[in-house]
Amino acid sequence: MLAGGGEPGSDTRRDTICASSSAALYRLMAWLSPSYPVGAFSYSSGIEWAVEAGDISDAATLSDWLAVMMRAGAGFCDAVLFVHAHRAASSADDNSLRDIAELAAAFASSKERHLETTAQGRAFAEATRAAWPCEALDRLKDIWDGPLAYPVAVGVAAAGHGIGGATALHAFLHAVVANWISAGVRLVPLGQTDGQRVLAAMEPVVIATVQRALAASLDDLGSAAFRADLASMRHETQYTRLFRS
Repeated sequence: MLAGGGEPGSDTRRDTICASSSAALYRLMAWLSPSYPVGAFSYSSGIEWAVEAGDISDAATLSDWLAVMMRAGAGFCDAVLFVHAHRAASSADDNSLRDIAELAAAFASSKERHLETTAQGRAFAEATRAAWPCEALDRLKDIWDGPLAYPVAVGVAAAGHGIGGATALHAFLHAVVANWISAGVRLVPLGQTDGQRVLAAMEPVVIATVQRALAASLDDLGSAAFRADLASMRHETQYTRLFRS
């Protein structure tokens, strides 16, 4: 027994765990930062059309719109795809990972939604292979040469770096919703404090979505956010646009 009451080696183990957790946090913060070169700032997920149509006009309507997208639309679907990609990569199940990558690329609800997820997925994979290489991303490149959806790319990278699925998914969905809010702040427009109020209001929605996604099968994929899906489609022909989706 050590003088401090701990078992021999306990401090070393604790320090190792702390260092591992710190590295995971550092990598997630880097990968999901607005400065990571995936071009997230140029996509609004149809929010631009919703603002023009009058569906979103203030912080309250933005919050309501995003809650539906997260619970029943693209947010939930991406979360499920993330979870299953992470699990397949963690277990080196190449067949399942290939199937998930194919499903994710085909699951977009519109042409621009497909562009949004695959352009970011490709950019994320390229940047991460260059700066934060791991075997899982290399294996993904070997087994899948089609369009790469963003949640699949991030899920595989997290698995390849030994980052837990739940932790990584929380960070991923926070980044997704923060980008949606950033688009809303610029488009409505809203003040920065209103944007933070919306982000705070989305916290329980994101937490609940993570829990649902962790328990979901691929058969649970589906969207009931019909207005948001229509917004993404109608944005394709919107005359004046700041965003690519």
